[in-house]
Amino acid sequence: MFDRISIRWRLALVSAGLTFLILCAFAALFGSLTTSRLRSDFVGDTADAASRLQERLTITPTAPTGYRINPPLELYAAPNNAAIRLFWGDRKEIPGGATPQAPQLGLPVSQGTREANGFLIETRYAVLSSGDDAAQTLRFPIWIEYARPLEDLERTINRLRLLLVIGVVGGSLLALLGGMALARRSLRPITDLTATAQEIARTRDPDRHVPEPSTDDEVAELARTFDEMLTSLEASRQETEGALVRQREFVADASHELRTPLTSILANLELLSDGLEGDRKEAASAALRSSQRMRRIVADLLLLARSDDQQPIARQRVDLMQIAAEATAEAGALTSNHRLVVVGDAPVIVDGDRDELHRLVINLVENAVRHTPAGTDVEIAAIVDNGDAVLTVADNGPGIPDEQRARIFERFVRRSGDRGSSTGLGLAIVRTVADGHGGSVKVEDADPGSKFVVRLPLAAALKG
Repeated sequence: MFDRISIRWRLALVSAGLTFLILCAFAALFGSLTTSRLRSDFVGDTADAASRLQERLTITPTAPTGYRINPPLELYAAPNNAAIRLFWGDRKEIPGGATPQAPQLGLPVSQGTREANGFLIETRYAVLSSGDDAAQTLRFPIWIEYARPLEDLERTINRLRLLLVIGVVGGSLLALLGGMALARRSLRPITDLTATAQEIARTRDPDRHVPEPSTDDEVAELARTFDEMLTSLEASRQETEGALVRQREFVADASHELRTPLTSILANLELLSDGLEGDRKEAASAALRSSQRMRRIVADLLLLARSDDQQPIARQRVDLMQIAAEATAEAGALTSNHRLVVVGDAPVIVDGDRDELHRLVINLVENAVRHTPAGTDVEIAAIVDNGDAVLTVADNGPGIPDEQRARIFERFVRRSGDRGSSTGLGLAIVRTVADGHGGSVKVEDADPGSKFVVRLPLAAALKG
């Protein structure tokens, strides 16, 4: 899935991913060190506060049952949100020796640090004096419990962790946006190359060149290589076009030059076959049939060469229905095993070349006769449909396999079963003539059999 997204997004995601991993590692290390330092400072501050209280604490009797405690416990505990409790040496709580709402944290056991009920407790043991006169001074031991809620420490640590998470997420998002901007800027030359290549493909303009970036980097090298490839392709195309032009000219010239000697050969063979008998007459007839087939191939090649050279067609108004009837009669003289039927008698007027349209019809009829068994019916019809002249040649034979239909109109493509009876140019001629007259040809199922449908524009005066 990662390979399916664009390079721009891949670069941005990789950049953001690496930034995320680096920030996570930094946050884990920094958070661990900072948390350890906060805990250490919290414990140290609590111990220092307890030690200072131990040093400054005094208890002075004010009445038979009263005491004055300095410094005032509530004021001393307020900066650290602490709780203080004082106990006599026998661990009995001193009346008034506690901050308001100080929790019960248990009796002091020994000096040191402990945790209880969510508080960090520092316990100190001190021996206080009751006066300044050494002779009358009384000394009495007391226990001091100085406690700070761990909730304050955890709240600070949680805020730190939240800030680290926000920093990691925010930094990753900024890295993603920055990666997108950087990738867009870095890929802009490639985008320009793509746009130029698409424009060249659309216009097929061989004189266009791809823009070369000002920087001499990999993209500039790609642009130069792409430009050299276009130049090479254009040179190859010109060479190929030149070869095709020379080939078409050769075919056209050769076909044209062969027509005269072939006509002479056919005339002589016809005269020779009429004056011979037996095996010699049969040999002359075979040579005559081969020469006639050669003349047909030469005519087909000449027609295809003129089509490739895009020579204009000498158009005139002709009746497609009449041409179909004449071509069917000509093809019917060559076969007695098929029943050829021309359907319709209404004129179908088109603008075109009579000889080429005649060749189109006779090729379709001969194709149906050649590739269907004896006794097959072939129906030829010419009608007007939706403003077009439509010529159909349908048979009730075995039909055309689907795998052959895609290439049936290509040159020198023979259908299965041909044994030298076809040159592979008949249907290519049909498509060439149809295209040259601004029409089209396709093959359909006749259920059973197959049906060739040729659509040609009606004569201009008949449209509308």
